Amino acid sequence: MKRAYVELHTRSAFSFLRGASLPEQLAERAAELNLPAVALCDRDGVYGAPRFYNKSKEIEAGKEGEEKKSKPRLILGAELTLEDGAVLPVLVESRTGYQNLCRLITQAKLRGTKTDAPVYWSELAEFTEGLVALTGDEEGPIARCLERDDLAGARERVTRLRRAFGDKNVFVEVQRHLQRGEELRIRQLADLAGAERLPLLATNGVQYSIPEQRGVLDVFTCARHHTHLDAAGRLLSANGERYLKSAAQMAKLFTDLPEAIDNTVALAERLHFTLADLGYKFPTFPVPEGESMATYLRKQVLAGARARCRNFNERTLRQIDHELGLIEQLGFCGYFLCIWDLVEFAKKSDIMIQGRGSAANSVVCFSLGITACDPIEYNLLFERFLAEGRNTWPDIDLDLPSGDRRESVIQEVYRRFGKHGAAMTANVITFRGRSAMREIGKALNFSLESIGRFSALFANGDFPHTLDLLAQLTQAGIPKDHPRAEAAAYLYQMIRGLPRHLGQHSGGMIICQNQLSSFIPLENASMPGRVVAQWDKDDCEDLGIIKVDLLGLGMMSVLQETIQLSEQRGHKVELYEVPADDPETYEMIRAADTIGLFQIESRAQMATLPRLKPKCFYDLVVEVAIVRPGPIQGGLMHPYLKRRCNQEEHVYVHKDVEEILRPTLERTLGVPLFQEQMLKMSMDLADFNGSEAEELRRALSFHRSHDRDERGLRQVAQTYERERA
Repeated sequence: MKRAYVELHTRSAFSFLRGASLPEQLAERAAELNLPAVALCDRDGVYGAPRFYNKSKEIEAGKEGEEKKSKPRLILGAELTLEDGAVLPVLVESRTGYQNLCRLITQAKLRGTKTDAPVYWSELAEFTEGLVALTGDEEGPIARCLERDDLAGARERVTRLRRAFGDKNVFVEVQRHLQRGEELRIRQLADLAGAERLPLLATNGVQYSIPEQRGVLDVFTCARHHTHLDAAGRLLSANGERYLKSAAQMAKLFTDLPEAIDNTVALAERLHFTLADLGYKFPTFPVPEGESMATYLRKQVLAGARARCRNFNERTLRQIDHELGLIEQLGFCGYFLCIWDLVEFAKKSDIMIQGRGSAANSVVCFSLGITACDPIEYNLLFERFLAEGRNTWPDIDLDLPSGDRRESVIQEVYRRFGKHGAAMTANVITFRGRSAMREIGKALNFSLESIGRFSALFANGDFPHTLDLLAQLTQAGIPKDHPRAEAAAYLYQMIRGLPRHLGQHSGGMIICQNQLSSFIPLENASMPGRVVAQWDKDDCEDLGIIKVDLLGLGMMSVLQETIQLSEQRGHKVELYEVPADDPETYEMIRAADTIGLFQIESRAQMATLPRLKPKCFYDLVVEVAIVRPGPIQGGLMHPYLKRRCNQEEHVYVHKDVEEILRPTLERTLGVPLFQEQMLKMSMDLADFNGSEAEELRRALSFHRSHDRDERGLRQVAQTYERERA
């Protein structure tokens, strides 16, 4: 009889040097093995949970023409480091359990240090509702007692767990990795479970998705203990058995304890919480009595539009009505009011603040003083910022002067929402070219000189090697016939891109209606007075958690000081009133006299300015847009410059669609340079609505998933076929 099995103890690379596979790799492997669910238990956090969850959804959606795979359900959990050094795995049963887990981790992290933030035995009982405890592997509280033949201590810890979690929520975990002394331990655990009337639970204590990744874990173990493979000895695992195994493999391993396999399925059925049930809500905004957030927002927008719009007319009112209608329909009124209030705080505190990015496409943002560009005047497409049917919140980035002024705005957010109600988003620091090879070289006991020479071959840590890797090792003084050269090359390919540690985003903040620590564990940032969430900005966005970017910009400090000097001389300046057509300014720009001039001061910009010869503000917009990776890599820069000098015919992609695309591409001479143009082209050619066009744009620009690219392009193809039919 085939036995079903669920893996209920898995670490990913987001256990930071304690796991060797990305959550996405574990999800893919689980789907290949037809495992119905996998419990992700990263060390002291839920860092990798959103990535497994999103990958699982992608697997369920499948790819066209491919056989559908079963979707592996994510079970939330974590390994908790206790005050005595033991590691306790816990699994989430309900939303209450998830919130308790987040609060418990947050309490420990904010109390402790970056490297030492244990959970106290005495505080467990306060947070155990909705959680299930496993006794753990060789690092667990029970196994540590059995290791020193302290059977009484093992029973005492079982009693502690039962008191904290309840009799039905404690499982004695058994693992079989074919190691010496293991069978005695399994018998002791089985006897203990029988004596205490607790169920046995088989897991594989997974640390990597496939056996070939065991070497990665060995490198990470050496990195953690500051040693190398020749000296690590028993610190390393004895074999490569801690990979994700099939139900058949696990059933074969535990033929003597079939109930331990069956219990995994029974327990998994209890653990029903998913990240779709997160329950996050953005804070409501306090409005005067008799007002709703919608009516109050409309008042502020109309007042601002009358004061700021140079041409306040029927077209402006229609656009305001359109935008406010969509904002109210999508439930975003409180969000816009919160941003407006933050901008007002900065202005009243004499701190220059300026919205950037797609928010400039919104007349609501302009009217509220968030941005300084009138989108109607420049024919900007609102759908680039916000579209009906979009599953994500609008993204408003705010530039602030670097240093103390920006920090005062960040601290104001903490003051308003509390230390547990706001946090910086994380920035996952990954192994790049240099850092990956440095750790591999140390683990393989290469000389420091060879490691240094290899690292020096990288022009930049972000870029992969440009030579054949073995040739690059040879150049660094490690010959191809070196017994560890091939291992170094293989490990480099496996490790590059894996998470190394958690940092904080340069300015992304998330806030919540209730305590944010009920939805994401929080921990202390390296900068005093700040806390950071365990998820990065993309994870938060994928799960509907709203981010506000408060970005520090040195040029904002220069602008603020310049305006203050101007005011001291009796000239009050508002950015939106600065003339965009000053002839002397453009004469300097055409001569590339732009050192220290924000956005057009790089060598590439200075080389392009005399060729493009800007004469108006729109030319500057083109100048900034054209010297970017997208247009350069897409081969769009030189055709535009040639057409501008009348050295090339203006072609609108293809003669069959010239009349359709001319209105969209005419100002850029038939060359698509802006994302707004791509949105409009997809709407004109493929009959996309605004939200479909925005989804395509996001699919093509999202760096983390090729599947999004494929879905977006497949949508274009399907629409094209539908139109032809």
